[in-house]
Amino acid sequence: MFASLRRPDILLTTLAAAGILMVTMGTRQSFGLFIAPLDASTGLGIATISFALAIGQFAWGAIQPVAGACADRYGPRAVLIGGIVLLAFGAAVTPLMHSGLGLTVSLGLLAAMGSGAGSFSVLIGAAAQRLPLAARGSASGVINAGGSLGQFVFAPIMQRLIQGIGWMGALWAMALMTLAALPLVGKLTQGTAAPHAHGEEDRGVMHAIRVALSDRSYLLLHAGFFTCGFHVAFLVTHLPGEVNLCGLPPSVASWSLAIIGLANIFGSLYAGSCVARYRSKYVLAWMYASRTVLIAAYLVAPHTELTFYLFAAGLGFTWLATVPPTAAIVGKLFGVRYLATLFGLTLLSHQTGGFFGAWLGGLAISQFGDYHWMWYADMALAAAAALVNLPIREAPVAPVAPANA
Repeated sequence: MFASLRRPDILLTTLAAAGILMVTMGTRQSFGLFIAPLDASTGLGIATISFALAIGQFAWGAIQPVAGACADRYGPRAVLIGGIVLLAFGAAVTPLMHSGLGLTVSLGLLAAMGSGAGSFSVLIGAAAQRLPLAARGSASGVINAGGSLGQFVFAPIMQRLIQGIGWMGALWAMALMTLAALPLVGKLTQGTAAPHAHGEEDRGVMHAIRVALSDRSYLLLHAGFFTCGFHVAFLVTHLPGEVNLCGLPPSVASWSLAIIGLANIFGSLYAGSCVARYRSKYVLAWMYASRTVLIAAYLVAPHTELTFYLFAAGLGFTWLATVPPTAAIVGKLFGVRYLATLFGLTLLSHQTGGFFGAWLGGLAISQFGDYHWMWYADMALAAAAALVNLPIREAPVAPVAPANA
């Protein structure tokens, strides 16, 4: 399934990008575990803390096209180093913040922008420019799986650290672990970018953006990815609160997040292989439709530990496995020269949805005392996302020639 990655230089590039994403996504996806201890320590209220994290969802997306454009123009090395350092700094200064504004600056801006600069758009763009066409689909699945592995590893570790040394110590430990990703930047960027084959003259990034934004398929892709962001941000931010409402211990939340990450490792690898065999728009439609069914099943099931773990495993299979087919469609429509920038704009749409998922979840629990209306909204949006992906313009997948041909 991943024969295209067997060459040592291709494998090293892919694993380096996956390792960086493991750290940046693992830390970012663990921030929801800090809501309850932050609220207990600062008394700021869940709505205020949720708003800071919602700003972080949007900032993570907003920085993606900017970071992608910088990486396309100047190379990814400085962008990735700056992002990792900024993420570590944001986590380290959070314990010094004692107001909603302070949390918004540290977690909502500094940490989120740092994580975004070291995330999908720059990493997949950097890898795609150093890999042959045949390896890009599988590589994107492996890179995406690195982010899922980060969630699987970091969520239980952060929960244990919060319980063992307190939330402040856990954030300082997170900052140190983030800096451990710096050596991987050199491994990713040491190769020479592959030459680009263009059907027409390269007219610059702004022209590429204008062309993309006038393309109906690109806009439909954005609409579906908005829903994905809403869904992911709502769950990663408020799953601990949902677990608490059900009278279950906090460990259920951390292990559920870990199971989501573990399941998405397999989902991402499978999605990467599907990109090479099927039209990506159909892969995306299936993923979004499955979420509607899973949420409906969760709502009618008894809310036990087993239910949460099964729900997490089901959702985890498609969690961020939407990234490889989404990036593949962008690459098919516009090529890889400005993939980091154009996919970064798609991620901005994703995180605009993420802002509303995190923020409205906090308002729902404050106003109604539960998340029922959020679950219904999530189901409706997932069904709509499945439908809007179907009209996307995408050529059939060309058969792969035998290796000895």
